[in-house]
Amino acid sequence: MVRAAAPDPDLERWIEDSHRNIVGIADMLGVASDVYTSDPMKLVPALQDYVSRLPFREFEQSDWLTLLSDLMSYVSDFLIEKHGARWNVVDDATAPRGYRYVIEAEGRDGQTRRIDPADVVRVEFGNLPIEVTRMLASAELTLRLTAQVDEDE
Repeated sequence: MVRAAAPDPDLERWIEDSHRNIVGIADMLGVASDVYTSDPMKLVPALQDYVSRLPFREFEQSDWLTLLSDLMSYVSDFLIEKHGARWNVVDDATAPRGYRYVIEAEGRDGQTRRIDPADVVRVEFGNLPIEVTRMLASAELTLRLTAQVDEDE
């Protein structure tokens, strides 16, 4: 059996789609796009209220995938807007398409690190109830964008 080649990554489209997704969610939750764009943290209360009311026990796989995508969009957009992070593509033989989209940023120590926002969200799914600020803090700490607990300011 011959497998079809995975499509090449379209980073620009990925970036646009991710940003458009979270701006649409902000609008759906009553946070105007200009308010969200000026400060992504302004979405936290509405997003937290939204995820706190979701009927997880009734979720089907498609519901989890949609929520994963939505929260990935928020985590990545937050890191981009607040910390100047950027999307990138890395080869990954374990991924079905052969690559993954990752967020990379330079930490406080000058080292560039990468995370897959999907991994950040999956960890949060394993620690229900979902806490939006915990999820954002986890991403910041992993990328070393904020001071560590044992680190002097």
